[in-house]
Amino acid sequence: MIEKALTSADVEFVTTLHGDEPVTFHVLLQPRGDQADRLLRAIDDIALGELDEARREGETPEGEEARSVGQQALDVSLQALRAAGSEAEGRLVEDHPLDALKSLVAEVGADEVIVLTDPHYVEEFFHRDWASRARHKVGVPVLKLFSHSKA
Repeated sequence: MIEKALTSADVEFVTTLHGDEPVTFHVLLQPRGDQADRLLRAIDDIALGELDEARREGETPEGEEARSVGQQALDVSLQALRAAGSEAEGRLVEDHPLDALKSLVAEVGADEVIVLTDPHYVEEFFHRDWASRARHKVGVPVLKLFSHSKA
């Protein structure tokens, strides 16, 4: 589960987690404009000292525009995973990302879930971030990783 396009460092990191074992990635991405409250994102930006980012939270695409941006991010991520030699497929999630994740885990018989995200301090403090919530829902190990850099 990702929230933005994977960077080259992210791709290298996730594709080397299991050494030479063949891995298939099933990627879920929820468009950013739909996934979190602007206020929480702004607080996270301030906590990271990124005041300019906090001011720009109001510019975050929503609705159809967020879907278009999300699809581009998903396409870029899938291409990068495939270029690194992994099998990869994915889809956008519009509603209830954890329900979609649980269904996907059951559908493909996943061995683990990787949640790759930027830090979200408020949600993490209250264990309301995707990884914390997924651990109680999906029935397989959940690995939480932070994105290596801005996409």
